[in-house]
Amino acid sequence: MVGGSIYTDRLEEDREFGQSEMKRLGMLTLPSWDFNDYDAALKFIQENPGRYVYKPSGFIPADWKGLLFIAKEEDGKDLYEVLQQNKTIISKKIKQFQLQKFVSGVEVGMSAFFNGQNFITPILIAFEHKRLFPGELGPMTGEMGTSMFWAEPNKLFNETTGKMTEDLRKSGYVGYIDINCIVNGRGIYPLEFTCRFGYPTISIQQEGVLSEWGEFLYQIANHNPYTLKTKKGFQVGVVCVTPPFPYDDPSEMELYKDLSILFKKPNLDGVHIGDIKVIDNIWRVAGSSGYVLIVTGHGTTMEEARKQTYGRLENIILLNMIYRTDIGVTWGEDSDKLQTWGYLY
Repeated sequence: MVGGSIYTDRLEEDREFGQSEMKRLGMLTLPSWDFNDYDAALKFIQENPGRYVYKPSGFIPADWKGLLFIAKEEDGKDLYEVLQQNKTIISKKIKQFQLQKFVSGVEVGMSAFFNGQNFITPILIAFEHKRLFPGELGPMTGEMGTSMFWAEPNKLFNETTGKMTEDLRKSGYVGYIDINCIVNGRGIYPLEFTCRFGYPTISIQQEGVLSEWGEFLYQIANHNPYTLKTKKGFQVGVVCVTPPFPYDDPSEMELYKDLSILFKKPNLDGVHIGDIKVIDNIWRVAGSSGYVLIVTGHGTTMEEARKQTYGRLENIILLNMIYRTDIGVTWGEDSDKLQTWGYLY
């Protein structure tokens, strides 16, 4: 069977447990403090000025985990003001939360498939963009697009996800696992686990995988070794949505439900479906989320992958379609940093 285990579900859903497991396995975790009292957190910031990230924690709906705030001021005064002014409202919804020390760097995920015994190679290096608008502005959405490439295990992987082998084996886990990290010249700081297929990640992976997926999943479900055949180069994927995404608004969704999704040319390469339906050979918006399509592309360079992806997007006609225009655009700077810091070997 390909799917979760009690252990891996807890790694993802319980932020404190995930961090404690990272620390136990020798990963370089960021200092963090857990709270269930907002006045206590405010007092902590006053007594320990600094940049922190406010993160909801505990067992809460996945959407609520996106209600985080990253301090921009070095003394944390902006975070203090946000919590002070909103504590009465937020405390009704978010009972437990974490203040984590802020560290600047490149955000990158190290992931791979696990067959119940060992990791399958090559592994995946991915750069997610979770906010709605370009430049990392707007609300958290889960994911609006990702750039990625397949590689042999390197320092990034070996010092994070690669350390999970024994515990995944004991739990009987089979499937995909990712650890998202902040990386800089001082170290690799893991932030959180994803222990399942990710969306739109699985669609973007299909752009770079040459192996037959049914055969691959069958083999790992039976704990068999497997060498995943992948393309050399880079993949980019962009999520295309309509209002009310990322919110739940039935009245707004009524305006977009059943609208046609048209293609200038009859080419569906790199087009992956979200909530759509087909009526009389016309694709139409369906469901209640506004999560419509994922469009992917590949190239020998990141810029080629971006060009193919956004070229395919230009072929789509959908009223008020929203998507990010900057997926993969920071690769030149990010790759220089990762190379300089020695993490891609």
